[in-house]
Amino acid sequence: MWKYLLGATVMLAALVTPAAARTLTVEGVVSPAWVERAGKREPLTVGMELSNKDRLITGERARVMLRMSEGSAVKMGENATLALDNLTEKKNADNNPVVGATLDVVKGAFRFTTGIFGKQRAERDVNVKISTITAGIRGTDVWGRSTDAQDLVCLLEGRISVRHEKQEFVMDEPLQFFIAPRNEKPKPVGKVPQKQIDEWSLETEITEGQGATRAGGRLRVEVARMADQQAAQALEARLKTAGYPAVIDPIPGGQYAVCVLGIATAKDRDALAARLKGVVSGAAPSAPSVPSAPKRY
Repeated sequence: MWKYLLGATVMLAALVTPAAARTLTVEGVVSPAWVERAGKREPLTVGMELSNKDRLITGERARVMLRMSEGSAVKMGENATLALDNLTEKKNADNNPVVGATLDVVKGAFRFTTGIFGKQRAERDVNVKISTITAGIRGTDVWGRSTDAQDLVCLLEGRISVRHEKQEFVMDEPLQFFIAPRNEKPKPVGKVPQKQIDEWSLETEITEGQGATRAGGRLRVEVARMADQQAAQALEARLKTAGYPAVIDPIPGGQYAVCVLGIATAKDRDALAARLKGVVSGAAPSAPSVPSAPKRY
């Protein structure tokens, strides 16, 4: 009887608990990248379900792509920090699904793009905070960056409502951008050339050959193979601390392979192998060079 009641209680709790965990998942990662949750830090891993209060951190030349449940993509550049809250999936008055989130870009480059993973019949209630700027998103493509000098938001497509201190306005023309310097008055809304957008986009895109792990990736990098299980565990822990999703694969014959799984292409496998070799040897992590955007804005 008690077992039945306990099972019913668990089932009821599952029905009434908001479905926050499924709202946002990890789709692709160029490590090093971490998630901080409940006071602990672990490497960001493809397929990981993210939760309220999670804090995502990327390292040098890292990239992250997240997938919202209604098909939008959230992208992060290198040396960035993104805090998550208010991840929700609920119904509106018309019984249509509404996906919500508050995305706090503490620092670094960021992009939110709708329809990347297919369009679904769902509304969005997403607010992106780029330090001092808050952008309300209902269906659009927006890029932003927060640095020590300024905060910037650029509308690529759609419409956003923008708030900065006591100032509120709407941006609804493609390529409009707004800059809020740290120690000066905000600049008037202006237009940015497409060439600059192309350069900015490099800061948040995952391209082949950067060493990415992706959803559906089937290749792997074997960092080391050893007979000493404790030594394998020590290497696994070292790689995880450095922001790489290492695992141990037991090999017949009593050996242990320390690996990173989920790599989509041979170019990414080779690039990640070179980067991991540098981590193991104690050298600074390296990656294929990606052109950086000139800081003209």
